[in-house]
Amino acid sequence: MTAQTPPTPPTLPTPPIPRDLPDLPALPRMPLLLPSRVPATAVVTPVRRPLAAAYRLLVALAAAAGVTLDLLLGSPAQVLSHFTIQSSIFLTVVMIFSARRTWNAGRPLPSALTGAALLYVTIAGLVYHLLLANEASPFAMTGSLTTGTAAPTGWHALSNQLLHTAVPLAALLDWLLLAPPGRLHLRQAAPWLLYPLAYLAFSLIRGELLQPGTPARYLYPFLDAGLHGYKSVLGNALLLGLAFYALALLLAALDHVRPNPLRHHTKTGFRLQPPVG
Repeated sequence: MTAQTPPTPPTLPTPPIPRDLPDLPALPRMPLLLPSRVPATAVVTPVRRPLAAAYRLLVALAAAAGVTLDLLLGSPAQVLSHFTIQSSIFLTVVMIFSARRTWNAGRPLPSALTGAALLYVTIAGLVYHLLLANEASPFAMTGSLTTGTAAPTGWHALSNQLLHTAVPLAALLDWLLLAPPGRLHLRQAAPWLLYPLAYLAFSLIRGELLQPGTPARYLYPFLDAGLHGYKSVLGNALLLGLAFYALALLLAALDHVRPNPLRHHTKTGFRLQPPVG
């Protein structure tokens, strides 16, 4: 007998492939993760610094005391027109708000404000000691700068030393010892000079509005257009402006290389231990 092969099952016809597939539902798009800046307070616990707050409050009180003395000893309109007085008032406001935030462990003031206040009082101190109080300078003044008296004695001398020596040095010490480094930037130097430029325009316009022969018609000898002429005054202003710009760049550059006085080691809650066994 021969073995019979099983019958082959009939092949079913293959269904035709449709030309147009039905549209599938669109997959929901994942939301894009946008980069976000995490505030420092979310990583580092804010720390109250009462000693730093007290020091800044003392600096503000010293600047305010010097301004008050000059206002009591001289003409308020004339006193308030001086660069030294205006920069000291600005420093007083900045130091008060900075002391408040330091006491409450808040975020520091913008560096544009603190850097400008530091620059302006430093300019006031340097101009006074290098140009106005220096006997070798062609712009030396023998009388009081803000009150117009013949010689600064008594309360006049105290206010001069407060506003031109003690307050600028105290502001520099605050920047060096109590402020975190790396907050000032070179790009801020040019905007900081807008106020000295505006003060130059104010001083020249004020001198033109006052009658010739008026005491303290021009507040600073190097800006006395009636005595030196506008050509010399603008030349002096240009040289001083370049010096101020170099000083602003120097402060911003030093801020990035000076040591951090606030660096301290924080405890993370983990302690390394030797392996067991």
